[in-house]
Amino acid sequence: MPFLQRLQNWLRDVAHIPWRSAAQTLRERFREDRLGLTASSLTFTTMIALVPLITVGLAVFTAFPMFAKFQDVLQKWLIESLVPDNIARQVLGYLNQFAGKASRLGAVGLAFLLGSALALILTIDRTLNSIWRVRTQRPFARRVQIYWTVLTLGPLLLGVSLSITSYAVSVSKGIAGGLPGGVSLVLELLQFVLVAAGMAAMYRYVPNTHVRWGHAWMGGVFVSTGMELAKKLLTLYLVKVPTYSVVYGAFATVPILLIWIYVVWVIVLLGAALTAYMPSLLTGVPQRRLGHGWQFQLALEVLQQLAAARHVDAKGSTPMQLCSALKVDPLRLEPVLQALQGLDWVGELNEADDAAPQARYVLLIDPAQTPLAPLMATLLLEPSLQSQLMDKTGHWPLCTVREVLLQR
Repeated sequence: MPFLQRLQNWLRDVAHIPWRSAAQTLRERFREDRLGLTASSLTFTTMIALVPLITVGLAVFTAFPMFAKFQDVLQKWLIESLVPDNIARQVLGYLNQFAGKASRLGAVGLAFLLGSALALILTIDRTLNSIWRVRTQRPFARRVQIYWTVLTLGPLLLGVSLSITSYAVSVSKGIAGGLPGGVSLVLELLQFVLVAAGMAAMYRYVPNTHVRWGHAWMGGVFVSTGMELAKKLLTLYLVKVPTYSVVYGAFATVPILLIWIYVVWVIVLLGAALTAYMPSLLTGVPQRRLGHGWQFQLALEVLQQLAAARHVDAKGSTPMQLCSALKVDPLRLEPVLQALQGLDWVGELNEADDAAPQARYVLLIDPAQTPLAPLMATLLLEPSLQSQLMDKTGHWPLCTVREVLLQR
């Protein structure tokens, strides 16, 4: 398919995104997946891993002296594009100073620093796979191999790209200089596209599942736009309300950098959630709003659907049939199906072929003979002293699945 046609299809999909439903989905995902807490954890890990990552980058450029010039271009671009201008120079100075000292550490110290860098990368891998509800992750050795390759070759490739682009812009300065802010606009557009491309590549390749490039680019553009807006808002706040400079003085760079890294991770995680839920958003099927205890409620509805499916020829339902009948997206249905499989109440038949491209789920229990208590303990109320007292005084532990399904 020609590039222009793919671009037109992508723009058409962007125009058809129900942004109100998307905003509601992001709000629910932020609360239910605890993305704020995850962003805090990633902020802490990032602060520890910043120096190791810079050290690895410096080591790569040192190993290839011919790329030494690219190092300055890359560092300048990373700081100017990813960090607000108010703290960019201080951050770059501190990182280079710390990385220079880190290079004088012994083998054990360097191993610890590199382990910190890999810990950040593996945390990102685990977080994104969790957002996509991936059941099986890549083998540990393969993950380390892939991300170590990106960690070592990425700075070189990005440095070469930025150097070539900077040279091209400087050569054309005589042409673009006649336009007000022409060169600046080109560089800002380049920064925007590079950040979006990096995020799109991460959303495309990190989750151990198939992610369409078009959806990954939507998430990348969302993140790049969000970061630009966040940079301008944070810069405006620091100029208008210089609280941190007054209170912390020269130390103000540290809390500002912490806040900025946290904001960036929140935007990146929201971009991942948007990318993961883009297929269901583009289908246009109205999604239900699920309140407290929604996983338990959804599990009962799945059992009801599978109990009814036993009387048809298929003897089961595919995930898409369940999603259509219950008006939920696949990523919300996935953890419920996993819980039911963990209880051995539902089985998955992996007999997919061209005629039936999806596996089917079938009911393995007799609802009339199966107590409801295990499902409640798994998805609704974890075992505790209070729940044991409720078991003794209440009737609900004696309920069977059939009794509950008949009332629905």
